[in-house]
Amino acid sequence: MSRTRGSNGALSSNAILEKDKFEEVIRHRFFYALSSEIYGGVAGLYDLGPVGSALESQIIDAWRKHFVYKDGLLEVRSCQLTPYQTLEASGHVDRFTDVLVKDILTGESFRCDHLIKAYFEDLLQDKKLNEEKKTEYINIINQIDNIKKDEMKNIIEKYNISSPITKNKLSQPTDINLMFSTSIGPVDGLSGFLRPETAQGIFVNFKRLLEFNNNRIPMAVAQIGFSFRNEISPRAGLLRCREFLMAEIEHFLHPDKKCHPKFKTVENLNIKLYSAENQLNNNSQQTITLGHAVEKKIIANNVLGYYMGKIYLFLQKIGMDMQRVRFRQHLPNEMAHYACDCWDCEIHSFHGWVECVGCADRACYDLVQHSTKSKQKLIAQENLTTPILIKVHEIVLDKPAIGVRFKGEAKKIIPHIQSFTLEQAEELDETLNNQGFYGIQIDGIQFNLEKNMFKSINFYKKEVFVREYYPHVVEPSFGIGRIMYSLLTHTCKVRENDQQRIVLIVVKF
Repeated sequence: MSRTRGSNGALSSNAILEKDKFEEVIRHRFFYALSSEIYGGVAGLYDLGPVGSALESQIIDAWRKHFVYKDGLLEVRSCQLTPYQTLEASGHVDRFTDVLVKDILTGESFRCDHLIKAYFEDLLQDKKLNEEKKTEYINIINQIDNIKKDEMKNIIEKYNISSPITKNKLSQPTDINLMFSTSIGPVDGLSGFLRPETAQGIFVNFKRLLEFNNNRIPMAVAQIGFSFRNEISPRAGLLRCREFLMAEIEHFLHPDKKCHPKFKTVENLNIKLYSAENQLNNNSQQTITLGHAVEKKIIANNVLGYYMGKIYLFLQKIGMDMQRVRFRQHLPNEMAHYACDCWDCEIHSFHGWVECVGCADRACYDLVQHSTKSKQKLIAQENLTTPILIKVHEIVLDKPAIGVRFKGEAKKIIPHIQSFTLEQAEELDETLNNQGFYGIQIDGIQFNLEKNMFKSINFYKKEVFVREYYPHVVEPSFGIGRIMYSLLTHTCKVRENDQQRIVLIVVKF
């Protein structure tokens, strides 16, 4: 990494650029700007200028070398237009939502969790605030990502939160799906969406990819491409866009063999981790080696740990200030119901700690969902040298009974139960016999299934020569725009003896 130099003195490492000056540089040098700016622009849509385009290309090239070429990943490019049934199977049609509130007089829209968080952050600026209130407000801020719509409504009413500028009353919170819907075809077209993530394009091509890889697991597949989310109130430049570039990896592996052969190359890295336990206990983040974190089960497995190490080294390589990088673990209520573990790589900039990379063990959820919806077997096979007797299970559901009891939620519950492992099926059988019902949680909602909703749960021995299984998936997902914005905030500084002279560190990677 080298720094630009001029005739006005040394560069101060402490003279971090203020937000207003930084944005002035961005505008003046056309790193990026609002799209269709001459017509007033559109929030959340940005065009990259010559410097921004060059920097984005360098980041993508560095990412491809660091992940794809170095680890021999397969790379694909799937369509941005996605048929309805694909995203229905993945759960995006039902669950890809944010909560919206509006100023009832002006109609201005706000994302409810962001509005509540900003309200309490403002209250915390009061130096006369007593410790009891301070703790109360901090707890709300820390739990905001886990709070559902009804609880948000209660908070708004309890604290009399209003529209931040006009102070007008707010509307009732409403769930809004974030996908851009479209029609594929000019007449009576197929319903579809602009994809909200690139991952589904990999999952629906799993059979072809596995065949291309000579039916070998583990298998890691990468994709770089644009995704689209109809954000409620996009602000903060490239940190929250409606069209944005992603780079994702889907690492398919055996559910009982979650070990990466290259973990030793990263196990001694000291990384800032903010575990779920520390968050819930209001403790601070800790610096710990990845090896120790995996050994103590802070990180679920070393494949997840390996990618967290690779993410760390990548950000270091492109010039990020690593003192302002940490990994935050999702809280239990924040994590998707199917995930085994999930960490966000957060980078600190003008807007505080912002998620720039997600790293999750998604288990086998996506392959099971697409297998169920498409009636195609998206599975891998393991050849056995000698046949073995295995205990297998068969859960036969009374689907009409579940449909009558849970209505539209049944389409979430049925595939969830059908994806149970043997251990889960045994627990299910024992609980139903002892208690008469079995409780499951999906997206933070509790469902109690009664015994009469199961026609039978059978267990028997079976001799097999080939074992079929759904591979699990570890997914690192990178927001390139967020990384670029954070990198710029870390590398723009001013000179010690000339606060008006703005200097950009030139990063070579």
